[in-house]
Amino acid sequence: MTNTLDSLDPATLPTGLHTEHAQETRWVVKAVKPVEYEVRMVGGLLDPASSDLATAGTTDRTGNRRFVVVDAHVHDLYGDRIRAYLSRHGLTGRLCVLPSGEEAKTMDSVLRVVRGIDEFGISRRHDPVIAIGGGVLLDIVGFAASMYRRSTPYVRVPTTLIGLVDAGVGVKTGINFDTGKNRLGTYAAPAVSLLDRSFLTTLGRRHLSNGLAEILKIALVKDARLFTLLESHAEELIETAFQGRFDQDPVAAEVLERAIHGMLEELQPNLWESRLERLVDYGHTFSPTLEMDALPDLLHGEAVAVDMALTTVIGRRRGLVTDAEQERALRVMRRLELPLSHPVCTGGRLEQALADTVRHRDGLQRLPLPVGIGDACFANDVTDRELHDAAAELTRLESARAR
Repeated sequence: MTNTLDSLDPATLPTGLHTEHAQETRWVVKAVKPVEYEVRMVGGLLDPASSDLATAGTTDRTGNRRFVVVDAHVHDLYGDRIRAYLSRHGLTGRLCVLPSGEEAKTMDSVLRVVRGIDEFGISRRHDPVIAIGGGVLLDIVGFAASMYRRSTPYVRVPTTLIGLVDAGVGVKTGINFDTGKNRLGTYAAPAVSLLDRSFLTTLGRRHLSNGLAEILKIALVKDARLFTLLESHAEELIETAFQGRFDQDPVAAEVLERAIHGMLEELQPNLWESRLERLVDYGHTFSPTLEMDALPDLLHGEAVAVDMALTTVIGRRRGLVTDAEQERALRVMRRLELPLSHPVCTGGRLEQALADTVRHRDGLQRLPLPVGIGDACFANDVTDRELHDAAAELTRLESARAR
């Protein structure tokens, strides 16, 4: 649609091409690109009898080539099964193996993926890249796919709990730059995310707890029912790696579904973060700085847990959370085997972390604080004194508990 108008106000224009003839000629192009992707729970994804992975992200023009990126840990566990699966479905595949861990979340890793794609050769729009791994791996591959020929379709297969409930279901990609976590990144939706909780059977307890922090995040600020499930079944979820012992009460499935639904419910209307007040940023105000400071000592979810413990204390000191609610929240964190404090969590460092977040959030704190359990508000007036006092209180609580 082309319109010639006397005056152009981009904010009020409908989609189309608009031309203005006044003292000078100018054009305004206004377009909307729909975003659609699928997040699907599946079972037995690497079972040769399943076609889910073979057909994921395909079109009527897709060939039989698949460039598959895995991290070293996933390759050790599943590399042979992935190759056998591709062969069984008549697919010509190449596996690109990246190092594991947050330290690998760099531009070098992204360029390694890009070189591999370039050497292997795929259709620009019809041969999806497949990412199989944890949140770090999914972020790297998503970033590479978003840049390669300005957008190449890709499929996410998270193999960690944090991938299933967080990194695997949104549209953000990112890598670390210098000391900044996710300082470089894009918004790039996968064609599909395939969630198979059987991958969780190979996770150690610490990585299960790491993912449970992101589930607890949704529970504390959005879903009191989810919090109750965690409160009632914390130990069982870790012991069974979300596989069940719940013959009469499918708790593990409900926990995952509520966490994923809550995450997507928050993301869907704000995929490009045009609004910076985001409930899903709970636990992510101070944690990026703490996580990078403590590398490799703190995993992502562990840093988020420290952030949540701190902001729970701030909320209680402000009267938003009762003493009993604070105790319930902190007790569940401990039962989920998450840290509540860390030596890098000092008042001075928290001040710097908040200042960095304020820059990231366009000049305001926009700090999510819990209101009771299952609700939240946003604060823009948290003081340095509050940060110091809350950090000191957490340290005292943990010291007293240790004694």
